[in-house]
Amino acid sequence: MPIEYITLIAVLVLSYIGHNMTVAYAAGILLVVKFLGLTSALHALGTHGLNWGILLLTVAVLVPLADGTITVHDMVEAFKTPVGIIAITAGLLAAIAGGSGVDLLKNSPQIVPALVIGTMAGVFFFKGVAVGPLIAAGVTYFAVWCMKLLGH
Repeated sequence: MPIEYITLIAVLVLSYIGHNMTVAYAAGILLVVKFLGLTSALHALGTHGLNWGILLLTVAVLVPLADGTITVHDMVEAFKTPVGIIAITAGLLAAIAGGSGVDLLKNSPQIVPALVIGTMAGVFFFKGVAVGPLIAAGVTYFAVWCMKLLGH
């Protein structure tokens, strides 16, 4: 059995044990795609999947605007409380980290295993959520940028 099957099966099993169903489903889907020999689908997922995922996540986040749960008044009110200002700042920093993370993932794919391991550990041990690799890539980018700035 090729190593990529073993790796995906290990990710599937560990994700299932750690109750990280998002990663378990993803590993399962990739196993099926790989087993069926759908290399063009693998290529499409590798090339465009991140953008599709970000699009789907953004749509989900905007649903409260579409269904009227959040109004323009609510958004204006966010600027008037300390928690709202912190949330706006955190959203800004997360967007910057995510953008830098996308660039890092495209330019340095060799960090993906470390990001996946860290994300899986965060989900398993700390009940985190599997959106970690993109944000982790952004944090990694920032840390590497700081190291370069300091001459390391």
